[in-house]
Amino acid sequence: MKVVVNEKEYEVSQGTNALDLLKEFDNEQAKKALVAQVNGHVQDLQAPIKEDAKVKYLTFDDEEGRHTLRHTASHVLAAAVKNLYPDAKLAIGPAIENGFYYDFDRDESFTPEDLVNIEKEMKRIIKKNEREERFTLPRDEAIKLMKEKDEPYKVELIEDLPEDKEISFYSQGDFVDLCAGPHLPSTNKIKAIKLLSIAGAYWRGDEKNKMLQRIYGTAFTNKEDLDNYLNMLEEAKKRDHRRLGRELDLFDLHEEAPGFPFFYPNGMIVRNILEDYWRKIHRENGYEEIKTPMILSQKLWETSGHWDNYRENMYTTKIDDEDYAIKPMNCPGGVLTYKRKLWSYRDLPIRAGELGLVHRHEKSGTLHGLMRVRCFTQDDAHIFMTPEQIKDEVIGVYKLTDSVYKVFGFDYSVELSTRPENSIGTDEMWEQATEGLKSALDSLGVDYRINEGDGAFYGPKIDFHLKDSIGRTWQCGTIQLDMSLPERFDLSFIGADGEKHRPVMIHRVVYGSIERFMAILVEHFGGAFPMWLAPVQAIILTITNRSDDAANELLNKMLFSGIRAQTDLRNEKIGFKIREAQMHKIPYMLILGDREAESGTVSVRTRDGKTINSINQDKIIELLQKEADEKTLSRNWDL
Repeated sequence: MKVVVNEKEYEVSQGTNALDLLKEFDNEQAKKALVAQVNGHVQDLQAPIKEDAKVKYLTFDDEEGRHTLRHTASHVLAAAVKNLYPDAKLAIGPAIENGFYYDFDRDESFTPEDLVNIEKEMKRIIKKNEREERFTLPRDEAIKLMKEKDEPYKVELIEDLPEDKEISFYSQGDFVDLCAGPHLPSTNKIKAIKLLSIAGAYWRGDEKNKMLQRIYGTAFTNKEDLDNYLNMLEEAKKRDHRRLGRELDLFDLHEEAPGFPFFYPNGMIVRNILEDYWRKIHRENGYEEIKTPMILSQKLWETSGHWDNYRENMYTTKIDDEDYAIKPMNCPGGVLTYKRKLWSYRDLPIRAGELGLVHRHEKSGTLHGLMRVRCFTQDDAHIFMTPEQIKDEVIGVYKLTDSVYKVFGFDYSVELSTRPENSIGTDEMWEQATEGLKSALDSLGVDYRINEGDGAFYGPKIDFHLKDSIGRTWQCGTIQLDMSLPERFDLSFIGADGEKHRPVMIHRVVYGSIERFMAILVEHFGGAFPMWLAPVQAIILTITNRSDDAANELLNKMLFSGIRAQTDLRNEKIGFKIREAQMHKIPYMLILGDREAESGTVSVRTRDGKTINSINQDKIIELLQKEADEKTLSRNWDL
């Protein structure tokens, strides 16, 4: 049997597993490998290779490697809980981004002290270095095994599997769990673990089912990476946009309207800046702005395919005994604006942008500040074009998106998502659309990864994953190519031959949604916005009330110059005023005493503590104007 590893071909006996192969030919890499990819399929290192194969070894640097290590850690968590609390019933325990969790049914609530004991037991299990052994059972025997172990949730999972589905388990010493895998060969590759929190979770995510207890944790291959991750979590707590939104008087959510955010004056300033910048850059790139209704007929959503594919997330209503839906997306309305007249090929591409308010019914347990809400404004644009224009238009959208992210200081990675199972449209449409996106990315020289099966139901897409200042990633921008909606809505244009032809459609966003992008910005900057985004750009602080008139005169000059400024004329010590301005993360404090008032100068202090004494008032206004106009991320002038 022939096996190819790292472009080298080896002759091995049938049934040799990837781990033995690696130990024989590259013992050093064997120490790092966590799982193998055999002919594109990820499997245990100890699983036999049954045919000629191309083998790739995956480490913790690979997503599948991290997933495997953390999934094994979730089994270690379940084993530890069963050792300490035998009455606990097992539900599910997947790996997730940055960690893992396991759901348990137990009469008593887990406490923080319990987590300490469970983590200690997990480390004991890991130190034993028990092998992860996979075995399969016929359906009846699998159910019998789980009933004998008194695991009702596992029995339910098995009963819901297709009858011809192979039922696989993994044993780890005396512990056995229902699982499809893959897993590590043994537990000792989990070098660093930490249990993080406890939460409630309905069985199978259904509010009608029993509430279980979910224990979250994370795992790494070394303690340094774990410590860095835990430090990042602590920093993330300080930057939590929900807390900063309240402290900086930007926005908040109230129990009277769960999932529907309230924006306060400071928040509206930031929001309007984002929207104004969006309009400016889109005008410069050949887009026209449109506005479509929030409520549209059910028939429209049936035509678009959303009624069959997205109905559970839609709010519905009746008007004059007819069924309508509050739009969860702007796309069908954008399609109707295209249909208002018959276009010529000379008119294309048509680029129509919309800041459209949409509503989606999200479950209460998934709501999270501005990150996950029930109403939000998408910065949608829809481009209608000929098939020949696909590549150039995708390149244009990519460049526009790149320029926006650079203004905010974001690095990003790119992902191309392909056809999902519940898709609409023909194979030919999907092939042409996917190739169009690939061709554009390749011509730009973009480094991207393929995310198989994660496209929209109507077309493949390019996703932009932003990396913030503490290393977290956020999916924001997307470019989705769609040949299905033009077909469903019978869109057309008159070609050079005088005949009707079908246009191709791009759906795209840059921010994603105004609300979520604001939340990301708050956490990225820790609330300390660059000056051009700051709700209050400068505050004038008086030392005594003798300078009040001079402060008001300076305020008027700054407001007239377009600088968002305020005064603090309270009868408080200057040190108190400075500390309070710093707490509100105001970029600049202009301090006025008797001497400054008389000479027409100010002393300037930045929110990070740098100072300059006696600078001319007109000069500081000029410098602040320049910084705001240039949209720099930090001060572009010297104190």
